[in-house]
Amino acid sequence: MRRRLRRLLPIVVTCTLLSGCVGAVVRADAPGRGKPVDVAARDFPITGVSAAPIDQFARNALTDLNVFWAQVYPRYFGAPYRPLHGGYFSVDSEHIDADAYPVTGIGCSISPTAPDSVAGNAFYDPSCDSIAYDRSLLAELSSHYGRFLVAVVMAHEFGHAMQDRFGFAASGRSIQDETQGDCFAGAWTRWVDDGKATHVVLRIPELDDVLRGFLLLRDQVGSDPNDTQAHGSYFDRVSAFYEGFDGGVRSCRDDFGTRRLFTAASFANDLEYANQGNAPYGDIVTWTEQTLPLFWTSTFQRAFGRPFRPPALTRFDGTAPRCGNRSGPDRDLSYCASDSTVYYDDTDLIEPAYDNIGDFAVAAGLSLPYALAARSEGHLSVGDRAAVRSAVCLTGWYTHQWYGGAFRTSLDVTLSPGDVDEAVEFLLTYGVDRRVFPDVSTSGFELVGAFRQGFLTGGPACGIGL
Repeated sequence: MRRRLRRLLPIVVTCTLLSGCVGAVVRADAPGRGKPVDVAARDFPITGVSAAPIDQFARNALTDLNVFWAQVYPRYFGAPYRPLHGGYFSVDSEHIDADAYPVTGIGCSISPTAPDSVAGNAFYDPSCDSIAYDRSLLAELSSHYGRFLVAVVMAHEFGHAMQDRFGFAASGRSIQDETQGDCFAGAWTRWVDDGKATHVVLRIPELDDVLRGFLLLRDQVGSDPNDTQAHGSYFDRVSAFYEGFDGGVRSCRDDFGTRRLFTAASFANDLEYANQGNAPYGDIVTWTEQTLPLFWTSTFQRAFGRPFRPPALTRFDGTAPRCGNRSGPDRDLSYCASDSTVYYDDTDLIEPAYDNIGDFAVAAGLSLPYALAARSEGHLSVGDRAAVRSAVCLTGWYTHQWYGGAFRTSLDVTLSPGDVDEAVEFLLTYGVDRRVFPDVSTSGFELVGAFRQGFLTGGPACGIGL
């Protein structure tokens, strides 16, 4: 958080693990629709390929990507689909076999490239119209996060190949190209999830881990927005992926121009860099206690046509206070209608979220039961899926109001780079915990989608009658 108001400039982020990549993390133990069929090596050649499972999965994904783009490219870009003429290259950066590659390495005659240049990376080479990847890195990431990571990395790079055909961002900004690549990866992932792929599969619950993977691959918080390798903040990247998944290639084609909102920003000064934009714990709790009533006083009047009665906001340590006859699992966040109080577990949830994620995780966490309190006062449901999605959407809107300076006349504080990311991370880390939303099965992917919708489109999307 920033104590001094300052307009947030769009910033771009650099991918520290995979330049020109997107990260996805999916459990490998939950097969999707149908049974995937491996592609034979002779049917899809990859130079330098091994017999390792990670190379087989890359081949499977690349084959399905060719099918996908052969179907959608003519429809959305008005020209025949052209396969990559430069081919595909696999490199084991830990044990490079130079004999496995031609004299041009993983490049081509007009742009020779040494195999070791892809170490710790994956990229599309526009000079050669080819894709190269480091299988040792992908195998390591796959072992920790599931092999669908490989598929989404390939989908992102394939998106760059398509950009090479219809045109990269006219502005030259890397962030536009990279997030559009994330969007294309999301559109392809939806196609896979719809059961249209032959060689890879995915289930919706696995998408929680897909989004968590982007945290590994976002640019460093506070990076230069105009860096030539900028990829986007955590929110920028998961939002782009979700947009493709939800809206398809058309959204990816049409919604990545110069007017697109990017949330990342450079740090304002050395002090903000030193504390990574995090205010002291006590300050963020106080500021949240001040801004939630400000937000809801206006919002409730618009939605329900009467004044809002703010609930109390009360901390506890370890064991939730009783609320009428309520039973069930211990709650770390809750709204109790009988005493009009929002309770939060300082010891087991909110302070650990601050320590593990950052200061705005506190604001996002406290906003969730506060939104349920407002729904309760408006005589709307508080314990079903619609209520959960509404509360998360409203938290997105509240975050955007703070992001846009809506509270500046009352509080000389605004968001720092990474704060919006922290709200997303809170949802993926704690929002799926029954101590936060009991008795409701809502995936982290759905929660992030609801937050994104509230942040980008505002209250009318949040189901409270606006």
